Amino acid sequence: MFVTKKAIDRRTFLRGAGAAVALPLLDSMVPAFAADAPLAPRRLGFIYVGNGIVHANWTPATQGRDFELTPNLRPLASVRDYLNVLSNLAHREADTKGDGTGDHPRSSAAWLTGVHAYDRTRPGVEVRLATTADQIAARKIGADTALPSIELSVDPPMQGQCDSGDCFYVNTVSWRNETTPNLAEIHPRIVFERLFGDGGSSEERLARARATGSILDSVRSEAAALAKTLGPGDYRKLDEYLDSVREIERRIQSAEAHSSKDLDLPARPTSIPDSYEEHTRLMFDLQLLAFRADVTRVFSMIMSRELSGLSYPNIGVPDGHHNVSHHRDDPGLIDKKTRIDTYHVQLFAEFAEKLAATPEGDGNLLDHSLLIYGSGMGDGNLHRHHDIPCLLLGRLGGTLRTGQHVRYPDDTPMTNLLLTVLDKVGVHLDSFGDSTGRIEPDTLSV
Repeated sequence: MFVTKKAIDRRTFLRGAGAAVALPLLDSMVPAFAADAPLAPRRLGFIYVGNGIVHANWTPATQGRDFELTPNLRPLASVRDYLNVLSNLAHREADTKGDGTGDHPRSSAAWLTGVHAYDRTRPGVEVRLATTADQIAARKIGADTALPSIELSVDPPMQGQCDSGDCFYVNTVSWRNETTPNLAEIHPRIVFERLFGDGGSSEERLARARATGSILDSVRSEAAALAKTLGPGDYRKLDEYLDSVREIERRIQSAEAHSSKDLDLPARPTSIPDSYEEHTRLMFDLQLLAFRADVTRVFSMIMSRELSGLSYPNIGVPDGHHNVSHHRDDPGLIDKKTRIDTYHVQLFAEFAEKLAATPEGDGNLLDHSLLIYGSGMGDGNLHRHHDIPCLLLGRLGGTLRTGQHVRYPDDTPMTNLLLTVLDKVGVHLDSFGDSTGRIEPDTLSV
């Protein structure tokens, strides 16, 4: 047998009349020299659920690998080997500082920043938060994708005053920079078009990308001719513009490469489903497609925002979620809150199961991803921001030890976890938000 450098592409399909069947991982898909084999990309998802939890029904009683799944966590049984349950993390920057901002807006604002949110309605207070962890990660691992990140929601946004704070603090968990929130999209059709344009076959998507590329080539040529007539100041402005053009061109080249993949796209959605369950599953399915096509590697999704008024009559909870969260130790309301939290975990688990069932390289999509599921509020009844719910699902390319419940020292900043996750995707920061260091003890690393 002769060793050669040739290998079958990992995305090779068997093609027949009207069908394309993906091949399993074959030995000949790995180059003769393993060091040359491309690594599967690492992906991150951040899923937010508002209004806290009932700890007795959420937190496992024991630590380590032999913990028993609680009522809220039982839907995750099929992906337990990918699961880490983290306890005693906190967001103390979501605590009140007497500035007028409500507990709920501060919770979602701090979740991916570790920064205190102020009430812009107070005279003299400037609106500032911080760049969120998802956006910092997207600049690194999303640099070669058509969309560095995408922001989703299945809970309609609030309008007007929101618990003595501003609504943009509860309507998104993603901020591009300290003054610019990323609006979370709720309409599946708009999400589909952002991810896949008008859809169509791989050949049609490729043709559209090439047509757009030719326009940019024309702009670049005209700009180069113009540069010869400009002074130093205008030349710098033009150079900055050209940098922007180059960035767009690079993204189109990336989109062109992705368009060549024979991905079976569903019909473009036309409306928001009436059912919360159908809506949530559809948004997760779109994200699954986006991961498969490598259109984006980072997403955030609000399953239930702070102050959510969603009701769930299909599981026996016709009451609004926020009202139920203030259960005042009433057994009936605690039961309803437990049903809501378990239902959210169930839908999240279904998404994780689909990722685990989707082969990629030497594993599956969940092997190469990390989903962080949780909230900036721990006890929703008392508006407390310590011992917040936090689940990790996925192995992030083999960098994470999984299948355990870890209880950290009281009030460990969640930003310590975010700092550690950013390390694992190649972003090395000295600090982030109110972090005090990397996560300790580091029981997550392999």
